[in-house]
Amino acid sequence: MPILLDHQNREVRLTEERLAHILAHPEMVGMETQIADTLKHPKLVRQSCSDESVALFYRFYTQTSIGNKWLCVVVKYLPDDAFIVTAYCTDKPKKGENLWQSE
Repeated sequence: MPILLDHQNREVRLTEERLAHILAHPEMVGMETQIADTLKHPKLVRQSCSDESVALFYRFYTQTSIGNKWLCVVVKYLPDDAFIVTAYCTDKPKKGENLWQSE
């Protein structure tokens, strides 16, 4: 099971089951490196509107298999654990409170 680091160097688990879920979407095949990069070097981090323990990490990529898109990596932070819930490409970040934004 890969352990990735977020932009604050916190450890985040990516389980094989979650990676398989993400890669079940054809546009996400081959995006494993971008998932790690988005977690480590996001352009924007927003808090989920539906779950305060979930953060949405965004980074914009050009020339994905479906065009220019934001990659969103969804991470759940628990007191003693953090793990990636899912990742997907989107046209724009969801509304929500900004937790962090690059300059």
